[in-house]
Amino acid sequence: MIPLCSPQQAKTPTTLALGSFDGLHAGHRRVIASVTETDHLEAIPTVVSFWPHPREVLHGEPRLRLDLPEEKLELLEPLGIQQLVLVPFNRQLAQLSAAEFVEQVLLGCLKARQIAVGANFRFGRGREGDTNTLRALAEAAGVQVSVLPILEDAGGRMSSSRIRAALSNGDLQSASELLGRPYRFRGTVVRGRGLGRDLGWPTANLQVDGRKFLPGLGVYAARAWTQRDGEGKGEGKSEALPAVMNLGPQPTVDPNSPSAVEVHLLDRRIELMGQELVVEPVERLRGQQRFSGLEELSAQIGQDAEAARQRLQAPAG
Repeated sequence: MIPLCSPQQAKTPTTLALGSFDGLHAGHRRVIASVTETDHLEAIPTVVSFWPHPREVLHGEPRLRLDLPEEKLELLEPLGIQQLVLVPFNRQLAQLSAAEFVEQVLLGCLKARQIAVGANFRFGRGREGDTNTLRALAEAAGVQVSVLPILEDAGGRMSSSRIRAALSNGDLQSASELLGRPYRFRGTVVRGRGLGRDLGWPTANLQVDGRKFLPGLGVYAARAWTQRDGEGKGEGKSEALPAVMNLGPQPTVDPNSPSAVEVHLLDRRIELMGQELVVEPVERLRGQQRFSGLEELSAQIGQDAEAARQRLQAPAG
């Protein structure tokens, strides 16, 4: 696994792709590719991002991520990136001018020999710097800057916002097409109320990192992977388990309860408490609804389970 490090810990010199790259869609991958094909520079291909998101620090806006930093490591390594550098974003960094940021962070600390960004990249105090600013500052120091145009497809501009919108609508197929891979998340199995087990439908209750962007509320056909005995984290090294997932509150049991992620493994009984589970929602089966009682709820879960079996047995697409 490639390292996740601070600018001070990074291996240098670098060829670096600079940006958030949330989702690592095709547009992001094109920017990244431009710094991995530079063997003649004898530098470390690197992705550099800010953490937390600047708008969280400056405006108090929570920014949920399609990929958390640890998840991004698994995605960047096959692209030829050798390290992910997170620049801690705070108010002190926010006060650096564009020139100071380039001189102190990119050239000074990271010893950049080549820099790549997307065409909409902005940086520096008050977002004063754009790609022209970056090119002028870097090239004055002999560092080449590649500015990649925004990628478009039949649906418009390729963007993380489009992926989030698709996930919010429960449209996993569109989200996966935009991502270029299945959408997944992970969580630790924690103790729940035990109601599912009492109903005959035991569920794994997942504690998911609160910074992770999750799909819209509803019931989904899903696949899940366990991490046991040193096995992989769901990237094809362990068996994919068919499942049905409920994402959201429990309107029949407790209408005032917070949203939860509950996963029922289909036709399998595995002790999961304390383990990490990787989940891939495949298709939204229905939205949240309230039932007259536990008997009706149990019957509906049975219907959901059968619908999930059929969907997961069907050919992909």
